Amino acid sequence: MSNLILTTEKQGVFTITLNRIDKKNALTNEMYQQLCQHFAFAESTSSIHCLVIQGNENCFCAGNDLHDFMQCSTDDDLAALEFVKVLSEFTKPLVAGVAGVAVGIGTTLLLHCDMVITANNSKFKLPFTQLGLCPEAGSSLLLTQKVGANKAFELMVLGKTFNAEQALSYGIANQICQPDELIALTEEVAQAIANLPVESVMTSRRLIRQGNQLALSQVISDESQEFVRLVNTDECKNILAKFFK
Repeated sequence: MSNLILTTEKQGVFTITLNRIDKKNALTNEMYQQLCQHFAFAESTSSIHCLVIQGNENCFCAGNDLHDFMQCSTDDDLAALEFVKVLSEFTKPLVAGVAGVAVGIGTTLLLHCDMVITANNSKFKLPFTQLGLCPEAGSSLLLTQKVGANKAFELMVLGKTFNAEQALSYGIANQICQPDELIALTEEVAQAIANLPVESVMTSRRLIRQGNQLALSQVISDESQEFVRLVNTDECKNILAKFFK
């Protein structure tokens, strides 16, 4: 395996660190496959009580690697869609540490997290329609529930960039910190969760989320179908091709 994604396990916390910093942690198909494997490992390992996903103090995730994305235009080829399914069905506490850019899936995956710590240098953006695509990862449901339909339209259709303070006010983030505090604070939060009674935490998380689970599964299925359809339209292909002229 490449070193584009690093992992550590310590005292019940499994940490996934995106490590493609030169590309702002833009995700390739291979990276999505690795994320699926790491999530499956965390899910099935009884000693792991909390999962962390992070980048570094300057960068979280710039979304899909567009060049790689253009090579994977069918449902079978898009490991991103499998990752979304794995993410939505993950049953253990999930904590994210966010700094710098959080674009596309870099923002929508946060909607599945239980705690999000964000540095004050974070910039969030959902540029779906600008790319000729549609919302993914259940965001058309999860973000709309948080902010309402009008604000969700503004963020996901107009693609308006928003900052850490706004992410906090929208209910996407739990806490804001300085960039140099992010990694330590994220670890501290995850460790606090991991130290709690395991069955109590797992039961509480399940109860908090169970009312949404059936609807979320259907929304993700609908989004995925539309996403694959739009990826294969001439409009989307022409937009993506412009990035490489």
